[in-house]
Amino acid sequence: MSSDLLLAFVVVLPLLLVSLVAHELAHGWAALHLGDDTARSRRRLSWNPVRQLDPWGTAVLVVTFLGSGGTFFFGWARPVPIAPWRFKDPQRGMMLVGAAGPAANVIIALLAAAGVWATYEAAPFVADVLALAFALNVVLATLNLAPIPPLDGSRIVGGFLPRAAWVKWMDLDRYGNAVFLVFVVLLVAAP
Repeated sequence: MSSDLLLAFVVVLPLLLVSLVAHELAHGWAALHLGDDTARSRRRLSWNPVRQLDPWGTAVLVVTFLGSGGTFFFGWARPVPIAPWRFKDPQRGMMLVGAAGPAANVIIALLAAAGVWATYEAAPFVADVLALAFALNVVLATLNLAPIPPLDGSRIVGGFLPRAAWVKWMDLDRYGNAVFLVFVVLLVAAP
């Protein structure tokens, strides 16, 4: 392993951790404000990355990053627990909770872009790190908006469906991991 790859990993990992934790916290806070305190009662409304990380998702992240020489990485955090039946309107609640995660990544991307603009002459390394944070959060927001269960985009699409169709749409979540795995394989295999 080269020292450049190790340095890249040391820079990317904290940026990714903050981005993933902010994403999951946004889901939890949105759910709490809509009437579901499940994430709070399970101590998941925390900036502590240990509470948010999925062991497999973290391992896949490390393996894909180091295995690709830093050109590609993929991983995931542990989803925040949500109890949609606690919302006044479960369909609308899940749509808003689903939108909160990508919205957090968009906000981080905008803040990072402003930071790049403010630091690019005085502190080029800081500007480069902020540019990376911008790119990571744009990618996280974009991928999570895909309307594929269990991604957030499926929650948003579900919010616009008629009630009976929404129930069937949400039922697809039990196949979500398989569907998501096919999506990732297609994404990696694409030229």
